[in-house]
Amino acid sequence: MLHSIGGQPPNPRQTKIAVVGGGSTYTPELIDGFARLRDTLPISELVLIDPATDRLELVGGLARRIFARQGHDGKIITTSDLDAGVADADAVLLQLRVGGQAARNQDETWPLECGCVGQETTGAGGLAKALRTVPVVLDIAERVRRSNPDAWIIDFTNPVGIVTRALLQAGHKAVGLCNVAIGLQRKFAALLEVAAADVHLNHVGLNHLTWETGVRLGGPEGEDVLPKLLAEHSDAIADDLRLPRAVLDRLGVIPSYYLRYFYAHDEVVRELRTKPSRAAEVAEMEKQLLKMYGDPALDTKPELLAKRGGAFYSEAAVDLAAALLGGGGNPYQVVNTVNNGTLSFLPDDAVIEVQAAVGAQGATPLPVPEPDPLYSGLITHVTAYEDLALEAALRGGRDRVFKALLSHPLIGQYEYADGLTDKLIAHNQEHLTWA
Repeated sequence: MLHSIGGQPPNPRQTKIAVVGGGSTYTPELIDGFARLRDTLPISELVLIDPATDRLELVGGLARRIFARQGHDGKIITTSDLDAGVADADAVLLQLRVGGQAARNQDETWPLECGCVGQETTGAGGLAKALRTVPVVLDIAERVRRSNPDAWIIDFTNPVGIVTRALLQAGHKAVGLCNVAIGLQRKFAALLEVAAADVHLNHVGLNHLTWETGVRLGGPEGEDVLPKLLAEHSDAIADDLRLPRAVLDRLGVIPSYYLRYFYAHDEVVRELRTKPSRAAEVAEMEKQLLKMYGDPALDTKPELLAKRGGAFYSEAAVDLAAALLGGGGNPYQVVNTVNNGTLSFLPDDAVIEVQAAVGAQGATPLPVPEPDPLYSGLITHVTAYEDLALEAALRGGRDRVFKALLSHPLIGQYEYADGLTDKLIAHNQEHLTWA
């Protein structure tokens, strides 16, 4: 059943957006962006879809109040019926977590037993999430295609690179989205004391495996101020990345904070073994957030939500949806899309994360300088892993899981891969039809 929770009848010239995973505690961040940036993306109807109806109604109630406070007259609907929710949607945003925080907690803990990093998007935990997620996302996408083949699918569900590749390989109109780049753009703009829109990143790599090899002012051909950033602000940037400044000085580029799992793997493992998992921290935050969301007086996103993660997610999502639907939005955005020769050392069908020209036709990567072998080597290695991970997600089987784990640069030893394979399957049997 669909539940209308406020607003006016939709304007046919405006837009219907569906959010799968609308009961997420992330959602008020997205709602706030939709409300603030309504001139960029005028939404007549927003559908929040989630099987967890208790959470959905709490989030939906706050969503209505945020829209009302900010004077947005769009209609918000909540539903647990996926097919009804996505019907006639112009864009469908995916932000689901198969297995919830409980599964994430497992992803972040059992790899540590083998001395490998426990993280939800990379390494063994990232593979577990891919195996749970890809079949579910492909089922959702197929139902979207049956209902409305012209709808765009915007994937924010991790691991974004693998999930986006699965969608594109199956012929869906899909673009992957991550908030890492927009967070760095905002950080650099503040350090340089310029408007965020004036900062253009030479962002290259794969999802959660990227480097800023240039920071240009005014557009793709603008002045490269990366040397200035590194000369004047390396200490602050290094602190954010939790890497020594000497690493940035020697690299001459700015890696994403996910590169710490590669550049300081053993140090990270030691840290993770001495404290609660991030999933446990987030689960506790979610309890507090949901209690807040149930307060009928709350009509803004609470400050606690900033600690939940996903900074600037809403702004990135609004920009991307607006551009794909032929409206406003920044014409140049960092997205996950098909390589198509952009990086010559990767297959054309690999999914990369780079600056792209985004419009109604989709996302077309902008030319990027060929990365140094120090980066292209790791990109190639992880792309090979993603090939094997997707094969395991689509076809199942212990041997495919083992090969994907063996190929991952954070694992790479047969004894580790063997033990992690058994642990992965044991912890995810309820989500793996073949196990």
